[in-house]
Amino acid sequence: MSASLAKPSAGTARQPLLDTCHLVETPEGIDLVLHPAGLVPRALAFAVDLAVRGAILLLSFLVLGQFGELGLGLASLLFFLVTWWYMVLFEVLNQGRSPGKQLLGLQVVHDDGTPVGWAASLTRNLLRVVDLLPFGYTLGILSCLAHPLFKRLGDLAAGTLVVYGERPQPHPSLPEIDAQPVPFALQADERRALLAFAERRARLSVGRRQELAGILAGPLQVPEEQAEARLLGIARELMGPP
Repeated sequence: MSASLAKPSAGTARQPLLDTCHLVETPEGIDLVLHPAGLVPRALAFAVDLAVRGAILLLSFLVLGQFGELGLGLASLLFFLVTWWYMVLFEVLNQGRSPGKQLLGLQVVHDDGTPVGWAASLTRNLLRVVDLLPFGYTLGILSCLAHPLFKRLGDLAAGTLVVYGERPQPHPSLPEIDAQPVPFALQADERRALLAFAERRARLSVGRRQELAGILAGPLQVPEEQAEARLLGIARELMGPP
């Protein structure tokens, strides 16, 4: 939006934005927006993968144990593979998604948004033993909570991020609200930004909507608590009658 439209009212001290997006500029000059995953979804994904690995190992020991020492040897080899290569194989061969991450809609990528490779995946997973110290993933949890992109120590060493993957979105629609006149001339990109805000409002938290709308409270000459309704009315005017 233009500087006149985005400029906050004089003397207004705004709080830091709630946004946790990570913006990456590709070599082609395209801005790539990544959404880092926090501790809770990552922990849930890990729990799912832990259950899957446990089920695989239990089943394998029950089956291979019937074949004596040869079976136990094969089971031990499988234990090694599942323990150290389960995450790596899925992350590299399945676009950064283990079964748990896929269930939670997460994926591992490099810091620049490119698909994770063998070296990075091996590094981040081998360093789980450090994140586990001194017990119960303590170092990993503290690192994840302290880092602005929710990185554990393995991610810091490997240069990787755990982000939300792109999911198909339903066709957006504007909310039912009376149209309000546009208070001043808008550029094309400003019109698109207003329409995008109205279309995506259902996917934003109340705090985030109020924060974004409050940025324009000054130019619109309305109190911040009324800015969202004003923007939606303008968006309806731009869009035309339903």
